[in-house]
Amino acid sequence: MEFCYSQKMHINPRAIRLFCSILQRFAFGFFFLVVATLHAQQSRAPKTPPPVTSSQAEFVQAADEVLHDMSSITGLSLVSPLKKTLRSRDEIRAYVIRQMNEDKDAAQRYADTKSAEAFGLLPKNFDLDSFMVELLTEQIAGLYDPKAHEFYIANWIPLSDQRMVMAHELTHALQDQHFKIEAWLKAARPNDDAELAREAFLEGSATAAMVDYLLQGTGKSVTNMPEFDPSMLTGDLGSTPSLEKAPPFIKDTLVFPYFSGMTFTAAALKPAGWSSLAKVFSNPPVSTQQIMHPNLYKSGHLPDRVSLPSIETKLGKDWKKLDDNLLGEFGWLEVLKQFMDDARAKPLAAAWEGDRYQLFENQSSKRLLLVTRLHLASSEQTAGFFGQYSELLEKKHAQATNLFRRPDFLSFDTLDGGVFLHCGGLDCVVLEGGDRALFVEINKQVGLESIPEGDQKPNVTVTSTAR
Repeated sequence: MEFCYSQKMHINPRAIRLFCSILQRFAFGFFFLVVATLHAQQSRAPKTPPPVTSSQAEFVQAADEVLHDMSSITGLSLVSPLKKTLRSRDEIRAYVIRQMNEDKDAAQRYADTKSAEAFGLLPKNFDLDSFMVELLTEQIAGLYDPKAHEFYIANWIPLSDQRMVMAHELTHALQDQHFKIEAWLKAARPNDDAELAREAFLEGSATAAMVDYLLQGTGKSVTNMPEFDPSMLTGDLGSTPSLEKAPPFIKDTLVFPYFSGMTFTAAALKPAGWSSLAKVFSNPPVSTQQIMHPNLYKSGHLPDRVSLPSIETKLGKDWKKLDDNLLGEFGWLEVLKQFMDDARAKPLAAAWEGDRYQLFENQSSKRLLLVTRLHLASSEQTAGFFGQYSELLEKKHAQATNLFRRPDFLSFDTLDGGVFLHCGGLDCVVLEGGDRALFVEINKQVGLESIPEGDQKPNVTVTSTAR
């Protein structure tokens, strides 16, 4: 995985493993080029920008100066010499493609895309690979490669703007020499939510260090200011050509590690400041919930472990499991935001205490089957989630028939199979693309009460066509 700076909107092919796998792996370039663009007062970079006029010697001298400053800011010493090179857009594009292929093979990237599609985060048949290459080539202004222990920077950016790129990326270089950041990040696998949380701290801490670089001489730091809104640095994040075409989920996934990660970093490092950096690396955040609510990290609050039963034998040989992971609070917030406003989505997502999902694909028809279990903080929030999520499912599956509803159970039919939602206690279970018999079995295995029959239970609404 490389760590980069650019007109950042967070995209990485990691954290989408579900959502982040492909989106997360390469999100490292967006934020910095945005800042650089603002300072240079340039609205858009030309499609084929000319190389900068600064020499290799000038570039290396500037990088050494910034590296010294970042070492002073973070308290991380330079352990060994660092290689630094200028790269053309074509070279960066080739690097992006190579890293994408090395991080995950085509089958894994396909599974990531299908998972995002199944949750309604991406349009059907969205070509995520091609979009990511286009976006990242457009966005990346610089990157640090922990495999080669080398810092690259785009050769079309003026030297005056390169310094801000350097501040972020050279922070990664220092972190890598002390904490082996690639291995540290991947230690969270296969938990996508935990990996995204680590990435948010990694990118957020480098962003905070970059802001402190800009604040030099003012006596201020993001670690001692009462509040800091990082969006003040970014302007219009959607102003670049590729980002204007990006689904909202991609934009949000691009921004999250930098902005939410920076807010988390500022809170996690208090009251001691940058001297606490090593403590957070040794005790990393375990969920995006901790990133979004730093007080939960401080208090040591951990999500509950959630499981789903094995259903492969029930499905038959024509079905293949593509994915088995969890979304976390950030992922659930993105799902909810596809179908409702922030005022409704945020409180529902904040009730998250754990989840698990499994995605299957029929090898003949290419139909998808999604099983999800969400664990919530209280029975009241479970009831509230049922009401809101049942409405969401009806919006998501517009062509539906045989709607059946009671206070804790919903089902209807679609052309791609049945949709079922059942909530009880602290859990909600969802099946999309399956049948009643399969849902009955899942429901039984997770320990929920039996689901009702349409002609045996009171307070039931049955219609021929769902709204």
